[in-house]
Amino acid sequence: MPLSEHERRQFEQIEAALRSDDPRFASAARAADPRVHYRRRLIAAVLGFLVGVGLLLAGVVVNVPWIAVAGFVVMFACVLWAVTSYRRMTGSAAGRTPAKDRGSGSKRRAAKGRRAGTHAESGFMGRLEERWRRRAQPPDGG
Repeated sequence: MPLSEHERRQFEQIEAALRSDDPRFASAARAADPRVHYRRRLIAAVLGFLVGVGLLLAGVVVNVPWIAVAGFVVMFACVLWAVTSYRRMTGSAAGRTPAKDRGSGSKRRAAKGRRAGTHAESGFMGRLEERWRRRAQPPDGG
């Protein structure tokens, strides 16, 4: 849950007081922050990506395919590393829903069984089902 503006201001004041009272402890506490760790990993991944680009270009220029392939592999690995670090740093996990929000399998199966035929669904699947039913009906003109 995000902090309110008042809570954020109080937190910043406490943090500033801590930094002024004991700067050594404040720097140690900041270094223990996981966001700092993931930010360093993100920077290392970007630098690794640039090394991969250099290897790829060197392999193409020198006409040694395995160096170019190694550069591509390094670039790919660094992109994956950067994306995971960025997601952990920001706390976002795109496309994932928490386990408490997902319905149980039996509920989903029951909903699927209820849906079987009484009313057409709206949207893409509903249009496809309607076309399928019309296909099976004889034409009215003749």
